[in-house]
Amino acid sequence: MGRRMADGGEIPWGEDPPFRAPVFVVTHRPRPALQRQGGTSFTYVTSGIESAIDQARAAANGKNVAIAGGGSLLRQVIKLGLLDELELHIIPVILGEGMSLLDPDLGLGGKEGIELTPARVVATPDATHIRYKIDGRRPLVLDNRGRDEEPATA
Repeated sequence: MGRRMADGGEIPWGEDPPFRAPVFVVTHRPRPALQRQGGTSFTYVTSGIESAIDQARAAANGKNVAIAGGGSLLRQVIKLGLLDELELHIIPVILGEGMSLLDPDLGLGGKEGIELTPARVVATPDATHIRYKIDGRRPLVLDNRGRDEEPATA
């Protein structure tokens, strides 16, 4: 799912794309569905993200649905509360420019947060892969962490 994945169209994926499953592309441009080898099909959804996810879930018959795309698409999915897990691939480079994945425009109130619980962590020299379970949107509760401890003396 996602505009970025399909910016170049389906041609870069060839006649036998690696997906082996139906792909639902969120777009503003209507196009007929395409069938490819290996069980891959491309369905272009112009009725919004929620519709694309509903169609993907129906096609998955109870299996997991993966969402791929740019930060804008992901932020919209999070804002709608439609994400169960988030998998981040963190590369050891800090960039000076680019789109922030989790910017403040997630529809959260000033004292509200989305809780994440690490479900899997794989660290390699080239990247750290973290899968989080989304525990849902909750009010932030301030605690007394560290304030009641005695200061360390030397």
